Parts: sequence; C-alpha cells; structure tokens
Amino acid sequence: MGRGMTGDFTLRTARLEDKAAVTALLKASYPVLMAPSYDTETLPEALRLMTRAQPRLLRSGSFYVAEPADGSTAGQNIADRNIIGCGGWSRESPVTGKATGTLGHIRHFGTHPDWTGRGVGRAIFDLCAAQARDAGITEFECCSSLNAEGFYARLGFTAVGRMDFPLRRHRVFPGVLMRRGIGEA
Repeated sequence: MGRGMTGDFTLRTARLEDKAAVTALLKASYPVLMAPSYDTETLPEALRLMTRAQPRLLRSGSFYVAEPADGSTAGQNIADRNIIGCGGWSRESPVTGKATGTLGHIRHFGTHPDWTGRGVGRAIFDLCAAQARDAGITEFECCSSLNAEGFYARLGFTAVGRMDFPLRRHRVFPGVLMRRGIGEA
C-alpha cells in the first residue's frame, strides 16, 4: 500500500486485463498534463501513439498500477477499474528494443490529473527501483516528455540531453533523455 499526501492508494503488478483501464488512464492524463508543454499541432499526433497501453509491459511483471484504497474513482470510472496511476521499467530500451547490461529503462508512467502531487508516481517509481536493484540494475534511463522533466528531476534524475521523436509530416515530439543511479536504497 502506498500512502499519498492527501489520500491512500494501493499498488499492484499490472495484468493484461488492465489494458483498457491503463489506456483510459493515459488518455485522461497525457492530454491534460502535456498541453502546457506542447503545441496544438504536435500534441494530438503524439498522443495517438502514446496513449495506448502496451501489452508487453502489462505482461512483464515490472509494470504497476495504483488504485485508490477506498475504491473511489479518480473523477470518473476508468474502464470499470479505478486505476489512478501506472508505470514500470524494463531492461529493453523503448528506443532500440535492446537490453544493455545493468541499465534499466523507466516506461510509460502516468497519473490521473486528479491525483498528481499526491505521491502516486513516486510510490510507483520506488517500487520499480527496488525491483530493478534486486535484478542487478544499477542505473535508470528515462525518455521524459518536457512536462515530466521536473517530476523525474525530483526523483533524482539528471538531464543528459534532448531527444526528438519523429512523427509524421516532418514533425518531431521533443523530449529529454534523463538518467539516475539506483545502487543503494
């Protein structure tokens, strides 16, 4: 169980059955939270690619969801499940699909806008870091959106450089490559 700053929530390992609920969460979260950082032409195109749950992550055993402990909804019932946050990690890079030694990759984090600032993302990250350390991972890399850079910086990540992800019509989705050691807790 995680304890948020203004409410309680629980964490659990995601399952493939969570696909619709995670997709609904990402569709509720990303457009709202990313809007201040991206222009109105680029964001809709990027959102079509980013707001779908990834079955491989859901089956990985290293992707987590958060739910309100009291069973309440996050302002709405999200696909018949009350998922208020999600995120995970993998050995494989989301860019290359390849694993590289002791480097892990933070993957597909999202928090419902009604629950931001309440410790959901941090609790999911802490669970990811503990599991990754146990698996021999010593460093995390993250392809952060511009709006999430501050969140990851508060978790101890440092910006390494800018990353531009190609979209259609010669448009790019700007992001930030970030890294953080996860050696000792």
